[in-house]
Amino acid sequence: MPDPRALRLLADANIPFAEDAFSRYGQVRTLVGREITRESLRETDVLLVRSVTRVDADLLAGTPVRFVASATAGTDHIDRRALADLGVGFGHAPGSNAASVVDWVLAALLHLGAATGEAVEGKTLGVVGVGEVGGRLVPRAEALGMRVLRCDPPREAGGHGGPWTPLADLLRQSDAVTLHTPLEREGAHPTFHLLGDAELAAMREGAWLLNAARGPVVDNEALLRSVAARRLGAVALDVWEGEPEPNTGLASRVDLGTPHIAGYAFDGKVRGTRMIEAALRIWLRDNGLALPAEWGPESVLAPPSPLVVHVPEGATASPADRTRWLHALARQAYPIAEDDRRFRQSVVTMPDAHRRGLAFADLRRRYPVRREWSRFRVDGPVPAALAGAVREGLGMSA
Repeated sequence: MPDPRALRLLADANIPFAEDAFSRYGQVRTLVGREITRESLRETDVLLVRSVTRVDADLLAGTPVRFVASATAGTDHIDRRALADLGVGFGHAPGSNAASVVDWVLAALLHLGAATGEAVEGKTLGVVGVGEVGGRLVPRAEALGMRVLRCDPPREAGGHGGPWTPLADLLRQSDAVTLHTPLEREGAHPTFHLLGDAELAAMREGAWLLNAARGPVVDNEALLRSVAARRLGAVALDVWEGEPEPNTGLASRVDLGTPHIAGYAFDGKVRGTRMIEAALRIWLRDNGLALPAEWGPESVLAPPSPLVVHVPEGATASPADRTRWLHALARQAYPIAEDDRRFRQSVVTMPDAHRRGLAFADLRRRYPVRREWSRFRVDGPVPAALAGAVREGLGMSA
């Protein structure tokens, strides 16, 4: 085993502060994630990836890689059995971007409410998958006045949490359904095409569907048929089958579309880097190696100036009024409509699939800095009727 300060590390170029965080462990090279190949790993001890890199035996066999870490919450791009067979250690960043994804979901709900004139308050929200993201979403949605139904068969089978609602009942009863499952193609609870023609037809007519989990959790062809039939009231998608080349027929018809950036808040990205550094340190320690000083991200997380949003004007008497007010406040912190606009201009209008994929990846690579809502302070008096929604729902200090 090499000295921990002489490791050879290869990191996805889009992992923030990778060189700053990992140079204390050895030489750090960076490479665009989709360009990481077996050949590029010939002189690599530690591989640091994101979700765009498939890590399996084909990639790692015959290389000196001994540890892999993914700066992501999900691991469906990692063949963990292959890593175990090869004796390769593994770490990832569960929950690192969960707050960011919840911000995206709430921003999408408020955007759809403001656009349609419907109140978010009073709606029934069906949350499918109540893990790192879904578990955080539930109390925040309830603070916005939503009734929440939960569906998570693996957790239900394990005797965790609840109360639980079967998927069929949740689809029938919910005004909006949001998906937060991992992508599982096998096992007791597969989620590949969890929603297909039958499930989409079972949803309440006029209901909203949001997916910020994995694209193939929804059969995108079935969803296109449902959208074309105008059964659903609104659709907001951050993830797509066939990424980075989404179906333009579907992408052009959804009410809100973004290029897999729900979890891209700066805070979550930095948290992911910190978590995979911690995983590497555990692996080094377990192998009996002395450790250099750990990376401290506090200085990069501190904003250069206070992050402030301002109390908007407008009535707050009715539920629809309050939805518009909350939307006007939230969009100051995260203007989700701008992500939708850039996605349509750069990706949806591109006729060539290959160039569409390049544009999709470029939007993710050049994504502007966005901060989690918990970093923001509200300037001005918040109406008493909305104080809880702002503090516990949006997560902002007032």
